[in-house]
Amino acid sequence: MLINAQHLLQYQRCQRRPFLDIYGDYTQREIVNDLQLKIQQDKIIHHQCVVSKFAYHQPEYPSGNWPAAAAATWELMQQGVNYIHRGVLLTSYNDQFTLLSRPDLLIKQPGFSTFGNWQYMPVNIELGKRPKQEYQVILAFHAQVLGILQNVSVNYGGLILRNKEKTYIVDLDRWTALMLNILREYIAIIELKNEPEIFISRQKCHLCPWCSYCYAIAQNEQHLSLLPGVTPIRYQQLQNLNIDTLETLAKTHPSTLEQLAGFDGYIAPKLVLQAQSVCNNKPIVLPHSLPIPDIAYTANIELYFDIEAQPDLNLNYLLGVLVVNRENNSEQFYSLLAENPAQEGLIWQQFLELVAQYPQAPIYHFCAYEVDTVKKLGKLYRTPYSQIQAVVSRFIDIYEYLTENVTLPIESYALKSIARWLGFEWRDPEISGAKCIYWYDQWLALGDRTTLELIQRYNEDDCRATRIVKDWLVNFLID
Repeated sequence: MLINAQHLLQYQRCQRRPFLDIYGDYTQREIVNDLQLKIQQDKIIHHQCVVSKFAYHQPEYPSGNWPAAAAATWELMQQGVNYIHRGVLLTSYNDQFTLLSRPDLLIKQPGFSTFGNWQYMPVNIELGKRPKQEYQVILAFHAQVLGILQNVSVNYGGLILRNKEKTYIVDLDRWTALMLNILREYIAIIELKNEPEIFISRQKCHLCPWCSYCYAIAQNEQHLSLLPGVTPIRYQQLQNLNIDTLETLAKTHPSTLEQLAGFDGYIAPKLVLQAQSVCNNKPIVLPHSLPIPDIAYTANIELYFDIEAQPDLNLNYLLGVLVVNRENNSEQFYSLLAENPAQEGLIWQQFLELVAQYPQAPIYHFCAYEVDTVKKLGKLYRTPYSQIQAVVSRFIDIYEYLTENVTLPIESYALKSIARWLGFEWRDPEISGAKCIYWYDQWLALGDRTTLELIQRYNEDDCRATRIVKDWLVNFLID
């Protein structure tokens, strides 16, 4: 059986993923979504940009013929070429497995090896901006196979990261033991054919093609990982105490959890209340709440603010503001859109002019991004500090006040989850902020105005959802 670096990469992210890739029913996999497609495209572009700087050789072989690929790579290494792009390395492992290594680059280094007075160092090209552990473990995998083949240990490898001019050098002595341990764990799961337990991780699972399949199982089991605040470390601690159901957690006294790793006097009672809220399907007021500013109850005019951004371009291209006038029962949405990156400064000035028309109105938003971005844009476009402070002082973060005041019977405290629990629906149910990033790229590339209209509609719905959540929170706390 072949084991490649991708298997170990996926195993580090989720133990179920490589198991399902081998033994799962492929009819249960999701099709590639827009976000995954964008990531794939970005990886290709980044890879091509990097390798274009090297005068490399690339082994030629029939597609999928790994022995032929390894032989062609070996020939290039024997010749002592300086750079090998997409070389293929094969070696046996425990007599039952073949390790397949495909580093992005093999770079010739001074030293001694099977080939003569030179050896090779593996280098990977990664889309990330920092040297994540998973990247370094995979580099250790390539180095392990390479070291066996060239008959000399490989002590260093390289990572070429996005937006970094220099190659990040990895000390492989630090990562080899961890890599070998991960390899052994992976083999144990594959050989036993025991499907690893589910754990739904909101940050990682949404990019996995098995997400819907696993999520359906977790929902059916009412798995604790669906409870907000249950991290992998906390989940393991709960398992150690035989707390493996919502009902059991809901009946647990917080003091039982407070001394455990990953818990404290704040987390433990809040997690128990979260379980009680879900079990009883009703919101609960937290005992130590954060008072909402009086203006939230008394303002005649309110502004609701949401931003759409393209992180790769360091661009905030849409500033959406919903103006609600409670005196005359009217509302108007302003979509301040930069149709190209050069217009960011223009829509920033338009935003400042708009909010200046309502100097006493609170500006509601959801999470800290809007505040941080307004400060950043103020610096970028040299807006007077006093003017920025006057705007920021009016900001009210609905997420902060909600999570500090109530516990809701939901799986996530994202805006969509809360607003949908309250009955609000986006006009385009499948849309997301990540899809908007992809669509804005499509707009810049193809000029299809339909994508801009979808983004604007989504942004408006985000503003309206923030209003729904704010109104509910104020009314709930009054009652």
